[in-house]
This record gives sequence, structure tokens and C-alpha cells, in this order.
Amino acid sequence: MKGDMEGPTECPGHAGGPGLRPDRQTGAMTAPLSYHEAPSPVFLFDLDGTLIDSVYQHVMAWHAALSGLDIDLSVWRIHRRIGMSGGLFVSALIRETGLALSEADIEMLQQAHAEGYLERADTVRALPGAAELLQALTKRGVRWAIATSGRRAIAGHALGLLGLPEDTPMITRDMVRRAKPDPDLFLAAAALLGVEPRHAFVVGDSVWDLLAARRAGAIGVGLMSGGYGREELERAGAYRVYADPADLLARADELGVRDLVS
Repeated sequence: MKGDMEGPTECPGHAGGPGLRPDRQTGAMTAPLSYHEAPSPVFLFDLDGTLIDSVYQHVMAWHAALSGLDIDLSVWRIHRRIGMSGGLFVSALIRETGLALSEADIEMLQQAHAEGYLERADTVRALPGAAELLQALTKRGVRWAIATSGRRAIAGHALGLLGLPEDTPMITRDMVRRAKPDPDLFLAAAALLGVEPRHAFVVGDSVWDLLAARRAGAIGVGLMSGGYGREELERAGAYRVYADPADLLARADELGVRDLVS
């Protein structure tokens, strides 16, 4: 595993000999230039709306959970909150509806959402190109991990959809103190791979992913497969925006990943 600070690296060879460089004044070949080479970038992927097509299953699960408490909240308002932590979701709900919810109500909401999502889990599919993108990164030796606001009991169902083993590097909500838009998930995922976040690309589909990426000090990459538009993702800090994982795979050279598509 490469560290963040590697040994001195010589510049590419010139006609006068490998590793040599021309003097700016005399043109004579001098000693090689030394510098610390940055480690290869890693990828930290959100899950829902980024690798699997599950955003609207979460929306409908939340809608059903809210209806169970006789709370009428428009579906589009729920969608705008998908990707943030359940606690912040409920805080926003209280603000928008003016309702007072007890701790028992909040716990009931979150449990009902989890159950509602699992009831719809058989309708969830991997997004186009998601499995192929992860396979290509692995084959190329580019390390990656998944960082999701979902808990392991829910997120674990996605591994089979993507053809991934149980020991896939994945950070879930129950492993960190706070979920998105706090940076904890991505900080933990970078630590799991042994790199500093500044050497990571965070790939996500929501403004909450990109805000968390910026707070972690990573480079954000947006996907429109979760329902957010290009302009919203760019305003939130996305360096590049792609339609879905297949689009990212086809244009991975824009992120400096070489020879990813054979």
C-alpha cells in the first residue's frame, strides 16, 4: 500500500540519458529533479442513487412511514432530503411541518422507513455500469470503498446486486458518529483505505454527498442518477458530473484514471 509520502522520484528521461534534465541557462544535462510523488487516487462511492437505483424506494418508504403517523409531506420534499442522515431528515421534517415529535415517534419513523425499504428491496437494481466500473477499477489496481448513510442491515443487500463479496470495504451509518452532510463517512472510508481524503474522489448523486466531500477535503464527482440536476451538483462543488456509473466509466480519463476502458 502506498503511503502519502513516497521516496524521491526522477523526472522522465531526456536524450542525454534517463532521469536527467537540461539546465535552463546552459542546456547541459544535470542531475535528475527529485520530488515526492502523490499516491494514486482512490474512489469513495456513495451507494443509493450512485451505485444502485434505490432513491425512489427510499422516498416511498419514508412517505409510508410518515403516513403511518398521519403526517402528510409531499414526495418531492422527501426526495430533496434523501442522502442526509435520518436525524437531519427528521429535523427538517419538524421544521417544515411544525410538528412536535417525541423520541418514540422519531424511533418509530426510522424503524418504519427501514422496514418499508426492505419490503421494496426486490425492486432495486444496480445502476447501469456500476458493477463494471467497480470491476474495472479493481482490475486496474485503483482502490475504492463504499460510504453510505444507510445502516449495514439495509446497505448489505446491495452487495449481491453489484456482485460484491461480504468483505467489500464499506463504511455504513452505524460505524460513524454522524452521517452526511457531515464528512465522517468519507473520512472513515479514506482511513479504511489508508489514504488522506485529499487523495480521494468522492462519487455521489446528491448535494449532501458533495457537501460532505468538500468538508472532508476530497474532490467531489457528481452523478445525475439520483435525481439531482447537473447545475445543482456543480454548484455543490462537483468537479465533473456524469449521467450514471456507465458514463463515468467511459470518461474516466477526465479524472486521470488511465486505461480503465479496454
